[in-house]
Amino acid sequence: MDSLDKHEEGEDIVIGEHCWIGMNVVVLPGVVLGPKTIVAAGAVVTKSFPEGNSVIGGVPAKLLKRLT
Repeated sequence: MDSLDKHEEGEDIVIGEHCWIGMNVVVLPGVVLGPKTIVAAGAVVTKSFPEGNSVIGGVPAKLLKRLT
């Protein structure tokens, strides 16, 4: 806490094109969300969903529905 220089940076978060992220969503470092991913409000995304075209939600987030 005394030295911010010692703080390690986390991994990047990658959000694909045409994603929709609801209010109060937490996305942890290193997560990849593929294109056209919808994240439900209040979700905590702890793992990647790189395939996209899906609806995810929950704590921790899980696949709720595939989009066509």
